Amino acid sequence: MAALMKKVSGQIRPLLMTTRALGNVKQASSGISFELSPEVQEIKNTARKFAREEIIPKAAEYDRTGEYPWDLVKKAWSLGLMNTHIPAHCGGLNLGLFECVTITEELAYGCAGVQTAMEANSLGQMPVIIAGNEAQQKKYLGRLIEEPLMCAYGVTEPGAGSDVAGIRTRAEKKGDHYVLNGQKMWITNGGVANWFFVLARTSADPQTSAGKAFTGFIVEANTPGVTIGRKEINMGQRCSDTRGITFEDVLVPKENVLGAEGYGFKIAMGAFDKTRPPVAAGAVGLAQRALDEAKNYSMQRKTMGKLICEHQAVAFMLADMAIGVEAARLLVQRSAWEIDQGRRNTYFASIAKAFAADVANKCATDAVQIFGGAGFNTEYPVEKLMRDAKIFQIYEGTAQIQRLIISRELLTNSKS
Repeated sequence: MAALMKKVSGQIRPLLMTTRALGNVKQASSGISFELSPEVQEIKNTARKFAREEIIPKAAEYDRTGEYPWDLVKKAWSLGLMNTHIPAHCGGLNLGLFECVTITEELAYGCAGVQTAMEANSLGQMPVIIAGNEAQQKKYLGRLIEEPLMCAYGVTEPGAGSDVAGIRTRAEKKGDHYVLNGQKMWITNGGVANWFFVLARTSADPQTSAGKAFTGFIVEANTPGVTIGRKEINMGQRCSDTRGITFEDVLVPKENVLGAEGYGFKIAMGAFDKTRPPVAAGAVGLAQRALDEAKNYSMQRKTMGKLICEHQAVAFMLADMAIGVEAARLLVQRSAWEIDQGRRNTYFASIAKAFAADVANKCATDAVQIFGGAGFNTEYPVEKLMRDAKIFQIYEGTAQIQRLIISRELLTNSKS
């Protein structure tokens, strides 16, 4: 395991050891510091170099073919840019959420589809990190450290997306196993996952509350009765593998129950507090890329005898894009920081996710507008950014669901 971890951690673990040995070279006297620590800055530099040198040159081709980016996934894994949440006792780096969102933003700058393919592992593994016992964690999380394998989060169904309580997949206990039947839909990494987190109803009483009706399971992808559907051809983020999964009399050993029977809904929802900030970070990365592309183009393209960036109409668009990117980044960092302080971050995670998703869509749309006719053409990068951006307002809770959560949290806190 030690030899494998040396390989898996690649450049990240040595960087952490070096910067930690140096100590805090410069410390803020008090209060908030907006300066990255030396170790986080090194992690950021590694992710940025990988995105610009490895992801960007291949992004357009992966978007065209829809092929899963295995070569990039394996390289990112070897550098330690994936599975950063996994605890040390499983061989992981056990990095904080702040480090994770820093990496994610840089990867999404290269390609949000590639970033989603990689970051989906965090969503799939988070329920195991939150509620798995030591044996489950070592078996399933340790597996992801030993080799570049993927996992997936199986909650959404054809008739249950935002309405998680409407899930119809069922699991019935029979002896030492549960028999799983049902169908999941829009499962990221569905066709490449080694194992799934699956949420299923275990209560036969339809009146049982969501907080007690569902159970979380770890399901091996190669279990008899698990059928992987066709790859969905989506508007954007096309190299990310999205599929439906069908479970027909799938036997799941009772050892693969996470937490306890009836505790699954809390586990599934609790995972979002830690995975929504990275999703928001991906949106920031895309927005930053859109801003950079639009800015660079505006400094080359001329109309009416001057560069288009010198026209106030375009300059103000760039300014609004910059305002959105900077504000979204700070919200993402705040939401990650809250978790790293050991506090519940539901409120900030939803604010960050909602705002960053909207900013990504606006920046991508404005970038296409600044490019003009060229922006509508596939030879230029911004049309892909526009397609890739939309899903940020949909997956891991729609823009409307985020606002519902925010309003509930706001009013609840006001009453307490």
